[in-house]
Order: sequence, then C-alpha cells, then structure tokens
Amino acid sequence: MTAAAPGTAAPSGLAADPRAVGAAGAPGAAGTAGAAGSALGRIVAQARAGAYGPDPAGQRIALAFSTAQAVRHPGRACGYRNEVLSLRLGEAVGSCAVEPGDLPADTLADCVGATVAELLDHPLTPVRVAALDAYLAHCLPHGWAHAARRVTVPAGGSLEKSRTRAGAVVGLLPLARVRRVLVVGVVNSLLEQLRSHGVGYLPCDLKGGATEWGEPVHRDAPGLLDACDAILASGMTLGNGTLDPLLAHARATGKPLVLFAQTGSAVLPRLLGQGVSAVSAEPYPFFWLDGGPSTIHLYGGDGHGPARAPGRDAAPVDGEGR
Repeated sequence: MTAAAPGTAAPSGLAADPRAVGAAGAPGAAGTAGAAGSALGRIVAQARAGAYGPDPAGQRIALAFSTAQAVRHPGRACGYRNEVLSLRLGEAVGSCAVEPGDLPADTLADCVGATVAELLDHPLTPVRVAALDAYLAHCLPHGWAHAARRVTVPAGGSLEKSRTRAGAVVGLLPLARVRRVLVVGVVNSLLEQLRSHGVGYLPCDLKGGATEWGEPVHRDAPGLLDACDAILASGMTLGNGTLDPLLAHARATGKPLVLFAQTGSAVLPRLLGQGVSAVSAEPYPFFWLDGGPSTIHLYGGDGHGPARAPGRDAAPVDGEGR
C-alpha cells in the first residue's frame, strides 16, 4: 500500500427519496463521468448545493493512499489485480478503483490538503469519485436511519470471504423470477453463486477474456441489455463512464439493477429508486485486505420493500425522481 496518507478490478483471467438523483476512459481523461447530465454529475451538483451536508469547500482531505493487490484464489484457474485510490475525510474513507498502473504518480500529493470542492473539479475521474465518496460517507454514514442492513463477512481465507460476500450480493436479485443476468465487471464468485441458483448469465467486462468455466467474456454491455432480464454491475462502472446506459435501460424497462460497490460505496445508494434496485456497499477496508471479519451494507433488494435513497431530510432536488 502506498500512502501520502482503495472496488475490485475485473478478473484479468476472469417511491424514491427526493434527495436521490437519477459512466470509459483512462483516469487522465475527464470523459463524461463529470458531465452535468450523468449520474455522477448530478450527484456532484447536489453535493455542491448542500443537499447532503456542509459545503464541500469547507471539507479538506487529510490523507490519500492507494492500494494494489494481485489475487489467485486456491483452486481457481484465473486471477485478478486491483488498484484503488482512497481519500480520507474525518472518519470516512472514499474509494475508486483504477486500472492497475494508470494512476499518475503525483495523484496522492495532489489530493492531500485539498478541499472536497477542489477535488470535485479534478481532471481525473477517479479522484472526483473518491472525493465524492468520502464526502457522502462522512455526511451520510452507511446504515443511517436504518436504510441499510449491516452484514458481517466472517473471518476466513480469501476464497471463503469472496464466496460469502458473493452470496450476499446475489441475494439482492429477485432470483425466483430472473432467468438471465447481465454481469458487468466479472467476479467469478458471483458467477458461481448464480450457477448454484440455476440462473443464467452474460459475463461482460471491458478486458474481455474468459470466465473460470471457459465462457467468453463479452466487452459490449449495452449491446447485451436486451438479452437479459436483470443487471448485476460493479461500482467500477461509476468511475469508468459505463454506468449511465445501464441506468437508462433499467429505468426504461423496470429490470432490476443491482450494484456491488467498493468504488463509490457511499455514492451509489443515492441512485436507489432512480433505476437502481439494490446496492451492496463495501467501504474501505475491503474484504480482501486481510483474513479478519469485514462489513458490507445492503440497501434494497428482493423482499425488503421499495428501494429508495437514504437521506436525512426531504429537501427537494433536481434529478430523475420517479
């Protein structure tokens, strides 16, 4: 881990709250993720307007660090690599995964001492996402007003913990009425869980490749949307610019869209009821960092009532409330 003071990368061989608001490119490109019309852009605008808490201009990042790892679980043929940028604001840590090696060397130094407002204008999308994530985690901690269900992933080996987390994530889908899931951001433990329930899937990842079972991994998620009846997507879609087409399709069709998020774990619950039906939010420290117990927070999901974004009051905001 490198500090100036980290979402999981894809396998390399693998009635809405009125405060809610309804995501490709290398980290060096501003891309469309910060555009006013994107989900990320709308949440940033609301944060600047004070919809979630104090003025971001008065909040300074004290610590910035990156975490890199490579994993190949025992008994698995495929492995994967992670690199995650994290920023600390008070007691909260916000994170955004990046492609390993893509983060410029001076990024951490750029972030420390800067205000959240300044970082929301940073040219690197992962910095903007991590800053927004830290700010929202600070202002609206997970579980506030019992909007989230806290789940402990017990201590264990890397594969054991991966499988336990995958069971909780897949359980957010309405499995009894789903036949084929578009999985965006391939994690083999998630596919394993879907297989155990007899649910088909379409694996998709920008890197392509193959799953643990030799199935080809598609690269064009939007091109597969009509072939699925539910979507299970990584929070990395927020940081790499591929989330918005998934949101638009889910809103237009009513298909369940479940997000599993280490990247933007405090950001993505803001989209509940705006196309997102459930979120597994996993803030730092992530399950893969050590063998001890870790925590995830489950929002929405089948059997847990209508999905809505958590919030402290009902201040009206712009966006795509339904």
